[in-house]
Amino acid sequence: MIKNLSADARYRWEITFRVLTAIFGGYVLTITSGILLAYVLPMSKSDAVTTAMLLSFAIYAGTAMWIFSQRSWRKAIAGIWIPAAIFCALITLLKLMGVTP
Repeated sequence: MIKNLSADARYRWEITFRVLTAIFGGYVLTITSGILLAYVLPMSKSDAVTTAMLLSFAIYAGTAMWIFSQRSWRKAIAGIWIPAAIFCALITLLKLMGVTP
């Protein structure tokens, strides 16, 4: 579908996909990494959660910058959703093992 468009329209769609990935994919990656950090940081529960949530702001900003620094929007999408899926699997594994944040 995108290959049949003009160069200008293709560029606009790629930017749209990057913006949507930065917003939604960045959010998912930030939340999953924040939860995972809350589980694995070697601190008291309240300190681990606070540190993880504070780090999530930097993770979200870094994610958005990383998405727009990639040449291929497909690589940017894969670079966000694959780690998010891995983090989600690790969180599920930790919950099944009975680990608490």
